[in-house]
Amino acid sequence: MSDVLQASDELKAMIQAAQAAGAGLQAHFARLSELGVRAKSGPADLVSIADEEAERTTRAILAQARPDYGFLGEEGGTFGGGDTRHLWIVDPLDGTTNFLFGNPLWGVNVALARDGQVIAGVTWLPMINELYVAEQGKGCWLNGQRIHVSGRGTLIESVLACGIPFAGKPDHPVFAREMALLSANVAGIRRTGACAVDMAWVAAGRWDAYWERALNAWDMAPGVILVQEAGGVATAVDGSPLDLHGQNVCVSNGAVHGVLIDALNQARDGHA
Repeated sequence: MSDVLQASDELKAMIQAAQAAGAGLQAHFARLSELGVRAKSGPADLVSIADEEAERTTRAILAQARPDYGFLGEEGGTFGGGDTRHLWIVDPLDGTTNFLFGNPLWGVNVALARDGQVIAGVTWLPMINELYVAEQGKGCWLNGQRIHVSGRGTLIESVLACGIPFAGKPDHPVFAREMALLSANVAGIRRTGACAVDMAWVAAGRWDAYWERALNAWDMAPGVILVQEAGGVATAVDGSPLDLHGQNVCVSNGAVHGVLIDALNQARDGHA
C-alpha cells in the first residue's frame, strides 16, 4: 500500500497506528459479552475499555513518529506539542454502538492536519478488511487500488448517506424536513451507523453524497481528504467552506453537491 502511494513517513505511521488499534479492537469484538461498558453521557452514547485502549495504542505509535505534533483524540482530549502547526486527529473507534451490538461496520480514523487543513487520512475497517488512505496530492487508495467518487450527476439517480440524530442529539425536526425534501427525489438514502464508513464509501463511489450534523473533528477528518483526493467535494452542510470544528459536514462526488446543499438549506430554514 505505502509503496504504491509513495507514502510519507507520517502516513506510514498513521497506517501502522490504525491497524494496531484495529487488531486490539478485533480481539475485544470477538468477546463482546466480557467487555466492560459504561455510559459516557447517556445510554445512547456508549464507551468501552476497547476504544480507550485503541486510542492509547494509536497515540503511542504516532508520538514515536512525530513527538512534537499535537494530538486530538475522542477519548483523551487534546495534547499540545512543540509543533503548533501539526495535529493528529484520532477517533479510535468510530461506530461504537455498531461495535457494541455486534455490527461489523466500525473503524479506526486517523488524520493529520496542518494549520487546520487535513493533509493525510486513514480509515481502517477491520471487520470488512478495507484500508482507505489518502495524502494531499497523491490520490485516494483502497487496499492498494486507486479509487474515485461516482460519476452520477443527478439526485434522482443518486444514493445518499446521512447521519440520523438519535436520543440526546439535536436537529431532529431538521432531519425530518430533510427526509421530506429528499427521499422522494433520490434513488435511496442509507445510514451505516459509522461516519467513517459513510465518508469512505463516498470516496469509493458507493454513495454519491453524505451529510451529518452534530459531528466532531475526529469523526470527519480522515473522510474529508479521502473524498477530496478521490475527486469529490467537502463543505459544511450550508455550502460554506468546511471547518473541522464546525460540527457538520457534507461530502459528495461534486456533481450533486449544489442541489443537495440547496435542499439541506431549505430544511434548515423550515421548508419541507
